[in-house]
Amino acid sequence: MDTLNSGGFLLPLFGMTGAWANVSNPTHRELWRALALLAWCSIVTGCSALAFPLEHYQAVYTKATLETPAPDPDKLSRLSQRDVAQVTHGRYLAEIAGCAGCHTDGALVGEPNPGLQLAGSRLGIAYTDPLRGTPPGVAYPSNLTPDPKTGLGNWTDAQIAAAIRAGDSGSGPGHLAVMTWPLYQHMTDDDVDAIVAYLRTLPPTEHEVPRRVLPGTKAATSYIYFGVFRSGPELLIH
Repeated sequence: MDTLNSGGFLLPLFGMTGAWANVSNPTHRELWRALALLAWCSIVTGCSALAFPLEHYQAVYTKATLETPAPDPDKLSRLSQRDVAQVTHGRYLAEIAGCAGCHTDGALVGEPNPGLQLAGSRLGIAYTDPLRGTPPGVAYPSNLTPDPKTGLGNWTDAQIAAAIRAGDSGSGPGHLAVMTWPLYQHMTDDDVDAIVAYLRTLPPTEHEVPRRVLPGTKAATSYIYFGVFRSGPELLIH
């Protein structure tokens, strides 16, 4: 294979092999030199992107500790003592389940918007591997307040319970891609009913989150990725 000596590096000419020897005009030889260098730089840049897949990502750490928002006092005042106790228990369960950590805008990166507690997130979560070279699928934590336009206001209790227990999105086939519903699938009926009752008492907040982005389509917003990675003998970088 022909090579071009440039700055101490031997650059193979790849597809230009043989052409170099047939170029007698010095101007043309310089053009071939420039083309060879451009081709090599392109290859090196591409390999660098493959070797360092996190180049365009930023490490973040969620420092925020979120309490679930309080129920609407007016709604509570119209409930029986037994129902108030159910709502209180539901709020407790929603807090230890970490609902606000995903369903509050900005909370995923430690910057929660206090005016949008449990009102959904415009920061998405990748549900396919974003390091494969193609845009990942991205889901957006939904608005859990009883807003009829952008939240759960038009959902039935059974639909909300199905979302908690089985990841049923309520809008067609398939599961909620990033929700940790497998951890909640064995909740008792009383616990699920308490969470539903609590969500019903929240002040409605109109806040529309983006629709789910399918794999291969570039998301219009930022997203995070929860991933577990391991090195292996087949990997060049450890």
